[in-house]
This record gives sequence, structure tokens and C-alpha cells, in this order.
Amino acid sequence: MEACCCRHRKCNSLLSRVEKASIKGDMPRTRQRPLTGSVSDGTEDSDSSAEREQTNSSESDGNMPKRQRLTRASTRLSQSSQDTPDLKRAADHDESPPLTPTGNAPSSESELDISSPNASHDESQSKDQANRDSDKDLSHRPKRRRCHETYNFNMKCPTPGCNSLGHLTGKHERHFAISGCPLYHNLSADECKVKAVSREKQEEEMKTQDEGNSRHATRHQTPTPKQSRYKEQVAEMRKGRNSGLQKEQKEKHMEHRQTYGNTREPLLENITSDYDLELFRKAQARASEDLEKLRIQGQITEGSNMIKTIVFGRYELDTWYHSPYPEEYARLGRLYVCEFCLKYMKSQTILRRHMAKCVWKHPPGDEVYRKGSISVFEVDGKKNKIYCQNLCLLAKLFLDHKTLYYDVEPFLFYVMTEADNTGCHLVGYFSKEKNSFLNYNVSCILTMPQYMRQGFGKMLIDFSYLLSKVEEKVGSPERPLSDLGLISYRSYWKEVLLRYMHNFQGKEISIKEISQETAVNPVDIVSTLQSLQMLKYWKGKHLVLKRQDLIDEWKAKEIKRGNSNKTIDPSSLKWTPPKGT
Repeated sequence: MEACCCRHRKCNSLLSRVEKASIKGDMPRTRQRPLTGSVSDGTEDSDSSAEREQTNSSESDGNMPKRQRLTRASTRLSQSSQDTPDLKRAADHDESPPLTPTGNAPSSESELDISSPNASHDESQSKDQANRDSDKDLSHRPKRRRCHETYNFNMKCPTPGCNSLGHLTGKHERHFAISGCPLYHNLSADECKVKAVSREKQEEEMKTQDEGNSRHATRHQTPTPKQSRYKEQVAEMRKGRNSGLQKEQKEKHMEHRQTYGNTREPLLENITSDYDLELFRKAQARASEDLEKLRIQGQITEGSNMIKTIVFGRYELDTWYHSPYPEEYARLGRLYVCEFCLKYMKSQTILRRHMAKCVWKHPPGDEVYRKGSISVFEVDGKKNKIYCQNLCLLAKLFLDHKTLYYDVEPFLFYVMTEADNTGCHLVGYFSKEKNSFLNYNVSCILTMPQYMRQGFGKMLIDFSYLLSKVEEKVGSPERPLSDLGLISYRSYWKEVLLRYMHNFQGKEISIKEISQETAVNPVDIVSTLQSLQMLKYWKGKHLVLKRQDLIDEWKAKEIKRGNSNKTIDPSSLKWTPPKGT
């Protein structure tokens, strides 16, 4: 114990630990805690100093972080203790971890590049020795990813009788949610794999066809012969759909429902055509694959807090997406919401007591439109902040792309209601920025699920464009649109253009004039004309074709629909554009 150990406390403590380990004979095989200071006072021999100079020069050339080494004295002591082979191996082999880029030892075990727990000690030693001898910068060494399978194997699919094997996409060996459960979808793991192979082949064929098309093919609106044949084939397959289930099929479906209840997907065979059923199966598999990717990335956790249903007035609605309600409410699974003030509660008893005291019968704000039982209220996010926040939280349960929940002050909310003898019931709403730099007339739009497919979505869209006309602006919805929102807007734009074409009596038509009269953005007009095959590029000019067949088809639907009350009457609007913020 000569040399530096008489003057350095750290060396004394190190040697004392080494002596205790040699006496007990249980020298640990894991990495020792790093030394943060120098362990030499210059009394090493020439061989040791030369080795240090060579090490320092190599590290300076390769930009490697410095490593602490055992002293000459500890090496001599380890050589004198021949009865413990593990001690000699620990002295000859440096097992101290590397320093962090700041020069300090790592504060936690997660900062170190350690091997997996199942790896042997000899393998870890060989890896450490190879890493020390390399001249690469240790900061560029990839961090080891923690395997998530250990977490997954502790989970289990919630479907009764399922062993969590297989996946709906056919690409994974296990699943842990109903969305990927083959048993829930009345399939087996092998059937899912076979379907996955067939889907991949179809996707490759479609990709090959797309690559073969010219990049200017969008200018030629006439379908190719192959596309025409495929369209006829699809029409024939859809004609083969059964008009109704037979008695045996109905009994089979009822027996399946009575046996499994909500733990299995209902039988879908013979309900629709095979073509449409296959499209639905493909959409299911794609959605399951997207959820699996999000789960692996850690963005969603299976079994996490998510409200499954909400009690809203006389309806019980199944939710579609997660909404960031407070945790004590989200973990309940079922939420009770007042349909007038939108306050959320935990139980039916609390809701019943609240409804006995709630004085609200319509949304706060100004009623700017009324025709029959339909009314629209303008609610300022700054004046009625709590109501608007609750409205956004409720909307997120049915919207995928919505990100605004609490910052509602810069927005105006236009809430559509349907009145009866009990009050004004929420039908839907859209929000609009008070000062939009890009002239967006809609930021977020929603129709409540119980009012969908009844024409209220188009009424909300038409009302937003009516406000743009009063403001003498051209409007467009904010992107990205949800799937249902995109369908609704495309249907509305198509109806507006066909109505304009039907009433147009001139010879030359201008997209700018259409935009000024309908308040629809020219970009949306062009995209709709292209989808209707009414825009053609010919001799360096874009020509708008007046397709009389589409106009006649639209006119027939209008006559069949009759005088419906699902339209916006501009004369019933009592509104002036707000000034400033």
C-alpha cells in the first residue's frame, strides 16, 4: 500500500473495498461505481506513465471521453491475492463506466449502454473491451431500446376465451386489444394471415398500375378501358347483394348475438355484397395496423383511461376517440353530461340532482338565426369560457384531428339547436377564428351522432358560407378535415356547383365569378370540378364542361326531397359581423 494511497482518501477507500472483496471471495461481476477524481499522484513507473500518454493521445485524436483506471498499487495488490481469480480479472480488466459528455459520471443506470439482463458476464466483458479499443466517438453509439415485449406479455386480450395469439392484420404474432383480435372479428389467426397475403398482392398490383400511369394523366378525365371494366365489374358484384336475410340466416345471426352478446362482432355475411364486405375488412385491418403502430411508439396505451359512453339527454352515445377529460372522470368509462350547460358528472344521481337545479335551457350568447325549431346561437369563447371548453371536450369524443380544448378565447362558436317543450337541444356547432389570417370560415365543425345523416351537417356548412357572404369574403374550412367532414364538404360543394350550373344561362363561365357568388374558395371549386369530370385541359386552356346528366340527376333529387326544412333561409339571419376582437 505504498505509492499514492497514503495521500488520497479515494484510493484508500477503493483498496479497502478490494481487500474486503478478496477476503469474502465474492467479487462482484457488474460494473463498479466510477471514480470522479484522479487516482494517481505521479509516482507511477515509466511503463504506466507511457501507457497513460499513449491513451491520452489516442483519445484526443478520436475525441473519446476519458475513462478512469485502477492505480498501479491496486494492480500490485490484486496480483498478490492469487487465491481469488475474480479479483485478478477485475484488476486486469477495467469495468468502470464511461463518463458523460459533461465530464461527470452518469447519475443513473439508464444513461449507461449496458447489455441485456440475459447476457452473460463474459459477453459483456468482450463488448466493453471492444468498445474501449475502438477509436469511434462514444457519443455516437446507439442507445439500446428497451424491449416492449416484456410489458406486452403481461397483458391479455379482453375478449373472453382469447389467448392473445395472432393479429387481425396478419403481421403480428400477438395482440392485446379488441381492435386486433381475430376471435372478436369471428376469424382465426391463420385466416388473418391468408387475408394479409392477398391484400399485399392487391396493393402491389395497384401500385404497379399507378406507376405505369403518366404524371399528366390527371388532365385526361376520360377513364381508361381497364378502369371502365373494373367499374362494371364492381357494379355487377354489388347487384348480387341480397335484399334481405332468409329465415335460417336470421336465426343464425340471432343465435350468435344471444351467445356472445357484445363480446364478439356481429355476423356480417349476407348483409351486404361481398365486395363491400371486403372493403370493410380492409378498412378494419388498416385501422388496426395504425393503432398497433401508435401502441408500439407509446403514443397510446391499451387499457388506458378512455370514456366509452356518455349519457347526453335522452341518448346514450358510444364515443369514438379519446378526450382529455380530468383523470378522475376519464377512468370511469361512462360520463354523464348535461345537454344544456354541458357540465360533466360522475353518476346518474349527480346528473338528476343537477338537472333539478340547472336553469339553462339554451346555449349562452346571442341567438342570431331562427327558423321553425332550428336556432343558431353565437357564443364568444372569451365571455363564456367554461361552456366553450366543455363543448370542445365533448366534440373531441367524436373528432380525431381536434387539438383545441382550453384556449377558446380567440374563437366564436356557432351552436345549432333544435327546440321542443323541454328546451333547445344541441344539434351541432362550428367554431370560427375572430381574426383569421387565411380567411378560414370554419375551424372545427361537428354534428352530434344522434343527428347525423339528417341534413344538419350541410345546414351548418351552408350557415358558415352565409356568414362569409355577409362579410363579403371568400371562405374555406381549416385543414385537415375529418373523414366525415371531408365527405360532407365535398357533397356540399357538388350541390352548390350543380345548382349554379342549372341556373346559369350565359355562354362563358368564370371560376372567379362562381367564387364571388357562392363564397366558396376557388381551390375548392376546381377540386370539385375535377372530381365531377367537368374540367378539361384543351389547347393550353382549362374548359368547364356543363354535364347535363349530373345536373338532371341533382334536380331529380331536389324534387324528390321536396320543401324540406333542412335548409338555411338567409332572411332569417339577424347578424352583423363583429368588429375587432
